[in-house]
Order: sequence, then structure tokens, then C-alpha cells
Amino acid sequence: MPDRLGVVNHLKPGETTRTPWILGVSGASGTPYAAAVLRALLQAGESVDLVVSRASRLTLLDETGISFRDAHWRDDLREWLSRGADGEPDTFTVDLDGVRHWAAGDLAAGPSSGSYPSKGMLIVPASTACVAGVALGLSKDLLQRAASVTLKEGRTLVVAVRETPLNGQTLRHLVSLDDAGATVVPASPAFYAGATHIQDLVDFVAGRVLDAAGVEHRLYRRWKGELGGGSPSSRTA
Repeated sequence: MPDRLGVVNHLKPGETTRTPWILGVSGASGTPYAAAVLRALLQAGESVDLVVSRASRLTLLDETGISFRDAHWRDDLREWLSRGADGEPDTFTVDLDGVRHWAAGDLAAGPSSGSYPSKGMLIVPASTACVAGVALGLSKDLLQRAASVTLKEGRTLVVAVRETPLNGQTLRHLVSLDDAGATVVPASPAFYAGATHIQDLVDFVAGRVLDAAGVEHRLYRRWKGELGGGSPSSRTA
């Protein structure tokens, strides 16, 4: 049955309750990180509740040229997720059956309540304004409210902060989030995995976010204790 937003609540065979991951996208630069995380969650068979902040829509428009509209979210999301990190269209094929979208201003949405079932929440990318709002418990929009609910319910919260440099105030907010039980994952790509393309660097960060959430993926080559595994010679051998 469609819900009050007209979105079908899809269940896997044998499931009686849909228990999604909540993915919040804030206004920091780094919308390819969010796309990579969402694609990987869906590929892993996870359900996702998506909250795209108002500020992030401006970033998305600037970085990709895509307008994210509540009334056309499915079409806009499909266009976004199909693009590679280099902006090339039709790089990925996506199935959005597992995605449910909630408007950022809908404070009566499911994720605003602790009684709404979820596995936890990932904020990718997380701006310093978002970090401050969650650390201070402001709940000025659904993204911040859902994060506060995640913390109070003792569920997994992963915050992929994307900013540099970090001032003392933001660092204190990040420590507060860590103290509250969140996992802070800076959006810092590594190079030991043998990246040869911008998508590889994006996927590394997305993979580390999913590692923190305990979601299986194959987004990057893991360290095996062997030096030189990411070198050009090892890739051509």
C-alpha cells in the first residue's frame, strides 16, 4: 500500500516490518559520497529512508546540475545516482524500490520518532552546521531531528564530516558527538587501495562509512598487510 506521501512501502519476502537505514544528506560539498553510499546500501539489499536537506539541494545543483525536487524525487534521485563521481551520466544502473523519501521540513515524518524502526543513521556528507546542530540537539529540520532520535535510542549514527580546516568549535562538537555514541568518519580518501579514478577515491570514503555501520560492500581493496599492493606495478602485473 502507498503511504501518505504516495510511496510504496516495499518489504522483502518474509519481512513483516521494514527496518531501514536513514541516510541524511547535508549541505557540505561531497554529494558523490552520498550517492556512493546509497548505491552500496541498495546493492547490499538494505532499505533506505532518504532525507535531503534544503542546503544540500543547492550543493547538488552546483556539483551536478541536478535539481532535487520533493514532487519529483524519484526521477531526480535516479538521475543523480546513475552518474559517476566525474559527472558522467548513465555510469550506474540503480533500482530505487528500497528507497523511501521524506521531505526535510516534515517534522511529523517517521524518522522523527523513536518508535519508528530503523537500523541507524548515516549523515553523508555532514557539514559543520549539521554537526553543530546535531551536537547541540537543535532539531531544526528532519535531518537533525532524526539524528537526535538515533542517538537517544542508542542506535548507530555515522557522521561523515566534510570540511577543512576544522576550527576549535567544530572539533568540540565532534568530540560531543563521539561522547554521545556517534562514529565520526572524516571524508578523507586513502591511496593504498590503488585508486586510478576519482570514483575510486569516493568509493573508499563511502566504504569506510559503511564499515562503521557494519554493512558489507566491495567498494575498495582492503589492506592485507602486503606492501606495494596499491602501486601501479602491482596493478599491471
